[in-house]
Amino acid sequence: MTGDGHEFDEVLISGYLDGELTQQDAQRVRLHLEDCAGCRRIADDLRTMKEATLTTRFRVPEDTQWDERPRGAVSRILHDAGLLILAAWVVGIAAYLVWGIASDAESFTFENVLVFGLLLAFGLVVLSALVDRLRVRESDPYRKVRK
Repeated sequence: MTGDGHEFDEVLISGYLDGELTQQDAQRVRLHLEDCAGCRRIADDLRTMKEATLTTRFRVPEDTQWDERPRGAVSRILHDAGLLILAAWVVGIAAYLVWGIASDAESFTFENVLVFGLLLAFGLVVLSALVDRLRVRESDPYRKVRK
């Protein structure tokens, strides 16, 4: 509702401008706009915003600007080495915890269970995502779409 208490609001006026109202509602709004300066101002403002929105053009970046993979040889080597070290660390920590639990049950602590559980959960989430991606790899309609 507008501030003066009548039944026309911006949504109804916007629907009128977009041609989304029934013939009866559109006629009612059109007649109201002839008599109400406040609603005419709202309609003019909405029309101006609509025209500005529809005529605004955006510069689309080149495809090379969307690529998030490392571009240079050194960057790729560092990136891959970092991932390899991270994977080796996760496997090493998990193996150490399994070895510690299996070899000395008396030093089995809550922290060990917590860390092992977190690593196991993380590993299973990553594994499930990998399995899903591999399963839909060939049928994925967006596989060639890049940012």
